[in-house]
Amino acid sequence: MSLRPIGYYVHHHGAGHLARARAIANASAGRIVLIGTGIGSLGIDLADDRLDTGAFNGADGSYCRPDSLRYAPLDHEGIRSRIATIARWIDIHRPALMVVDVSVEIAMMARLASVPIVYVRLNGDRTDRPHLDAFQGATALMAPFHQDLDAASIPTWVRKKTRYLPGITTGRPTPTRNADPTILIVVGRGGQSGDGEAFAQAARCCPQWHWRVIGPCSIPHDPPSNLAILGWVQNSDREIARATLVVGAAGDGLVGSVLAADRPFVCIAQDRPYDEQRAMAQRLGEVGAALIADSWPQPERWQQLIRDTLALSPAARQKLHDPNGARRAAEWLDVVAGAPCPGQEEAA
Repeated sequence: MSLRPIGYYVHHHGAGHLARARAIANASAGRIVLIGTGIGSLGIDLADDRLDTGAFNGADGSYCRPDSLRYAPLDHEGIRSRIATIARWIDIHRPALMVVDVSVEIAMMARLASVPIVYVRLNGDRTDRPHLDAFQGATALMAPFHQDLDAASIPTWVRKKTRYLPGITTGRPTPTRNADPTILIVVGRGGQSGDGEAFAQAARCCPQWHWRVIGPCSIPHDPPSNLAILGWVQNSDREIARATLVVGAAGDGLVGSVLAADRPFVCIAQDRPYDEQRAMAQRLGEVGAALIADSWPQPERWQQLIRDTLALSPAARQKLHDPNGARRAAEWLDVVAGAPCPGQEEAA
């Protein structure tokens, strides 16, 4: 008898959710089905739930939204379609478990459809009513980071319900350093484009370093010869592994890749709901795993910042990574999917 599937809902804002989901799915035995907007041939593709602007900041403009929901705009064709698609898949395939990464509304819908839930809990101050209700309704919570990086504001009962699973990446590329000492700036997909002029100024102040930029970035007017702007690359993990030092934001995806490659890290948190990145950056700094900057540093500060970052103890960041994180996550989800739901033993 074949095992019932595990559905994995993937949020479409930023690239980290899909990268994490693919790493876990690749480490599983084909039981996990990816579900989300932009999934395409990787799984079940859903209609877009964003408003007409195409942007997504979590605000739905609704004046009558229940306190248990965060994003529930009214009369939205895309949302009607995606809810119907997920409900139809649940009805036909009877999943043993739904992983929700992340959406309190999808978690609520799956729970109403009588499916056990594992909710992916990101960092930050997520003690609002919608998140706490989602946490309470979940069979278990999964945090894709080391427990030492958790925000201090998280209630004890939420921590006890959480399985911490750092190192959920596609694997650690073989470190092969660039011939020249190299600083890699990583610009993520979930925020604003990088400021090419600011990167050029930093490169001019550090002429002994070769600077490379991956991700969306403006082109400076007169780029120095030691600055290369590459745009999107096929394998960002390989670029990270080759760098002497990495500069970037505090999203789970980039932090996980930097820790997997064991690279010195200058972390510059970006504004996100619930202070997700600032909470992560604060903890990285407190445990000595990265050098933290509140905003892009002035050009003349970079020489000292680089020296201070390279002086950090590698052991502090190495403790936060599990090279088998994706496999452990897949194995754990299999266990949760096969376990009886709380209360079923008594009911039997």
